[in-house]
Amino acid sequence: MAEVRAEMVANVWKVLVANGDEVTDGDTLVILESMKMEIPVIAEDDGVVTIKVAEGDVVQEGDLIATID
Repeated sequence: MAEVRAEMVANVWKVLVANGDEVTDGDTLVILESMKMEIPVIAEDDGVVTIKVAEGDVVQEGDLIATID
């Protein structure tokens, strides 16, 4: 299982995949917003995604955003 974690403090602006979706390396999972910049969160593995955040959430550096099995 791969974990996708936040690299900075940010707001979850948009969730682009749903729990159970098949993703491949390079797919955008979530878009974070910090200081008026949009930061895409990219899958680094192939598999089935489980999203751990919702639009409007605030994540801290190191928080779990998603897992990929």
